[in-house]
Amino acid sequence: MAKYRKKPVVIEAVQYVYPNMDAVAEFAGPDFPVRLGERTDAGRELIITTLEDGANGEAKHVASPGDWIVRGVQGEVYPVKPDIFAATYDPA
Repeated sequence: MAKYRKKPVVIEAVQYVYPNMDAVAEFAGPDFPVRLGERTDAGRELIITTLEDGANGEAKHVASPGDWIVRGVQGEVYPVKPDIFAATYDPA
């Protein structure tokens, strides 16, 4: 099996700390709307529209409080769990 190394890129990110939905919505911008989802012990989940959502708008990405919202290399946004974010990214 072939192995690959992730190319070094600098990304932008904001952490979703309930109730800072406004900060995440501003970061995501109008092309990737966000809305509140289910209530959890930590606060409210955040539903993020991404490039993967189909024409029916069915959300495939839900952020929990504490998750990082990342802007990818093509301008897309998606949530990343804190432990995966810490293992994948260093401050630039």
